[in-house]
Amino acid sequence: MISLYNLIMDTMKIIPVIDILNGKVVHAKGGIRNEYQPLKTSLFASSNPIDIVIKLEKMGFKDLYLADLDSIIKKQTNFSLLENIRDSSKIDLMVDAGVTNKDLAIRLFKRNVTKVIVGTETLVSIVFLKDAVEFFGKDKIIVSLDLANGKILNRFNLKGQKRPEAFLETVENLGVSQIIILDLARVGSKKGVNIQLIKKILRNLKLDVYVGGGIRDIEDLIELKQLGVSGSLIGTALYSKTIDIDDLRNKKLIS
Repeated sequence: MISLYNLIMDTMKIIPVIDILNGKVVHAKGGIRNEYQPLKTSLFASSNPIDIVIKLEKMGFKDLYLADLDSIIKKQTNFSLLENIRDSSKIDLMVDAGVTNKDLAIRLFKRNVTKVIVGTETLVSIVFLKDAVEFFGKDKIIVSLDLANGKILNRFNLKGQKRPEAFLETVENLGVSQIIILDLARVGSKKGVNIQLIKKILRNLKLDVYVGGGIRDIEDLIELKQLGVSGSLIGTALYSKTIDIDDLRNKKLIS
């Protein structure tokens, strides 16, 4: 089993998740955002985003997924917060700020965001994906397949692409090379991820796949690595210590 643990560090990123609402890090659960409360965990002294990012970087994490819910819900992007994070940390930022146009993406990249996430939940036109990849490059844009109990969350016409794998085939044909599979109903649940869907996508498409929502423990991380997943997003399991930071270090999952 040790050899499997050691392999993860080489081929799959372990990426902590923070959700920002009203300028604070909140505990996301089930996608019911009006019920999100400030994050409380013994890992951090407060729900202040800067303090948490600095602590996560000290723990050994190299990448961070940041969901700017203020931007997604209220169109009030936390630009100053992103600037402060960049001034305080060298951690690579993957940011979902509800991007639907190039202007917002440009403003995020000017804050040294490493990758901009375009989520199906907020996307208004699938044509934007093609334009974004051509303009910024396929290494800079990640499409988040936002699901609720396996169904695609969307504001655009799916037409004949209601099955996640069918939609992703179209996305791949537009030049997208990186995706996140994120079932919001599983976020914060520690119920596990949709392994069958992940297997189907990895088998049929040539995409770098990141997975979030429901990851329970290190055994889940091993299974995802064995499937060929590029990155695993962890939140609740980390903050509740179901995934223990010392265990991650001991298994060489983080340095």
